[in-house]
Amino acid sequence: MKLRHTLSAIALTAGMVLAATTAQAQDQDLKIGLVLSMSGPYADYGKQIKNGIQTYMQQHGDTVAGRKIQLIIKDDTGIAPAVAKRQAQELLIKDKVDILAGFDLTPNAFSVAPLATESQTPMVVMNAATSSITEKSPYIVRVSMTLPQSSWAIAQWAYKEGIRSAYIMVADYGPGHDAQNQFKKTFTELGGQIVGEVRTPVSTADYSPFLQRTKDSKPDALFFFVPPGSSMVSLAKNFRELGLDKQGIQGIGPGDMTDENSLAALGDAALGLITAFHYSDAHASPENQAFVAAYAKNFPGERPNFMSVGGYDGMQLIYKALQATQGDASAPAFIAAVKGLQWESPRGPVSIDPDTRDIVQNEYIRKLERVDGTLQNIEFDTFEAVKDPGK
Repeated sequence: MKLRHTLSAIALTAGMVLAATTAQAQDQDLKIGLVLSMSGPYADYGKQIKNGIQTYMQQHGDTVAGRKIQLIIKDDTGIAPAVAKRQAQELLIKDKVDILAGFDLTPNAFSVAPLATESQTPMVVMNAATSSITEKSPYIVRVSMTLPQSSWAIAQWAYKEGIRSAYIMVADYGPGHDAQNQFKKTFTELGGQIVGEVRTPVSTADYSPFLQRTKDSKPDALFFFVPPGSSMVSLAKNFRELGLDKQGIQGIGPGDMTDENSLAALGDAALGLITAFHYSDAHASPENQAFVAAYAKNFPGERPNFMSVGGYDGMQLIYKALQATQGDASAPAFIAAVKGLQWESPRGPVSIDPDTRDIVQNEYIRKLERVDGTLQNIEFDTFEAVKDPGK
């Protein structure tokens, strides 16, 4: 009997200490460690995500559930898994962050996933789009997209519109493989034919040889995915120079190929490209109008894009989760709170799939047009509440 009372007292004391420790932690600043590409060839990715984060905090304040938000940004310098892992380790060990976030590039997210598991730290992915990322740790949640979502949607639209043959050209890395595999699967299951496919080096500067093969195959459409930015500018330019459009070959692909931040460089060479995506700054909704206006006020002369929305919604998810947990950022509580979470994003209605911890969102079919002198992705069709078909 005495032993039983002693054990009960120990358990009660331990519980009180744990509760006190938890309460004390929840009274402290909440530290979010951001691993982003702030320099190098992908520096704009990190900038856009950071801009989206800052826009959300400017609108909603820097305190949630009684905890003041402190951002600590680490530069992974681009596609550099070892650097990203080292920076995340420093955030966890030295800075003692409560949440890891950011991750604009897939290889970097892969390298950090085991650290999230080992340290039991929530990890909010704001861009990296390879389908399997959320499977690498039970503590990862993604607010951006997966390549299979948009690839599935554009395949559905293409077949519905009478496109029966396609050539596939993708960059030879994780997101490109995801895009290729999902488009091929969906399009052929519908009855379409793949007349050729090629994987190009990630750093390709001239797509003419690959596009010539496409032209010779005479497909109804070219499905493409290359890294946004200079690679896409080269592809669009070569597409026009070789006259694939005049031959009646429709260019189609995921929407990050014509994201707002690339449109000035793409110019009229990309006019008429049709893409599927979850966000356009031309999306007609009160939430998006407010977001675009706030972004323009904070960053004059710049346009928000899908990465900005990824950062914005990443913070929106963090705030909503902490409100639900009353400030508890421990991984079990945080992940339980985000499963099934729903909100109205600038992109439209979104939710977190409780089974996969991935975003569920509308996929819009858009055509790149010049409206009042400005290049815009104009939405004209919608596939609602698309889950990641890659899972």
